[in-house]
Amino acid sequence: MSDEQQRLAFTIDLAQRAGELGMRFFRELDKLTIESKGHQDLVSNGDREVELFVRAAIAERYPQDGIVGEEHAPVSGSSGYRWIIDPIDGTANFVRGIPAWAVVIACVHDGSTVVGVVHEPCSGETFSARLGGGAFVNGRPIRVTSATSLTQGSVGVGCSNRSVAGHVLPLIEMLLGAGGLFFRNASGALMLAYVGAGRLLGYAEEHMNAWDCLAAMLIIEEAGGIVEQPDTQRMIEHGMRVLAGGPGVYDAIRDMALDAFSR
Repeated sequence: MSDEQQRLAFTIDLAQRAGELGMRFFRELDKLTIESKGHQDLVSNGDREVELFVRAAIAERYPQDGIVGEEHAPVSGSSGYRWIIDPIDGTANFVRGIPAWAVVIACVHDGSTVVGVVHEPCSGETFSARLGGGAFVNGRPIRVTSATSLTQGSVGVGCSNRSVAGHVLPLIEMLLGAGGLFFRNASGALMLAYVGAGRLLGYAEEHMNAWDCLAAMLIIEEAGGIVEQPDTQRMIEHGMRVLAGGPGVYDAIRDMALDAFSR
């Protein structure tokens, strides 16, 4: 088994164990401590504890690797590998008892994402990919949609406090005008994973942080989809626009998004 195959197996196991810890908090929401980091941007002690759990496991297994997470300070490494963590993507859902949130872990080597895992504890689904190794959900191969028209499904549309409302609304209008539909479940990583599984036609968001998207972007590419190629270092440091879709609809999604985001 190659090093990256071992890293994928480790990541899947770790994401699932972290999901079990997250579920303990999810089952006792009345005991959560919840804080606001900004408009519609929440964090709980559950987020922080799950990230600490993931960080500790990585540090024990791969002590020379770097770590970047949403809730705690980055750790430098010397191996060329960096782990990008979102302990609970979809915290707004998590703290309100909505079963649509995920543990997200990516591993980046020399600017390329080599392992990506999105684990949804409430459904028991684990989306995973290794660079050059295909994409899977619970071990079963997945493929992006073969649709050639936006009328054949829904497009995930992301929106956060980093997005301009005046840019999101025109995109939704254009999707509806083209006979399509938009979908949002407040977890960007899950929506991107659904693109990889062919459940959504594609996805567009004006700005995402690396921990929300790098893992699922690899899943989409390994499932035969197209993603706008990011500058990984810039993505990790500042976040960037994310566009993705099946080959037959990506161009239409990209053109609408670029038009809307430029207004």
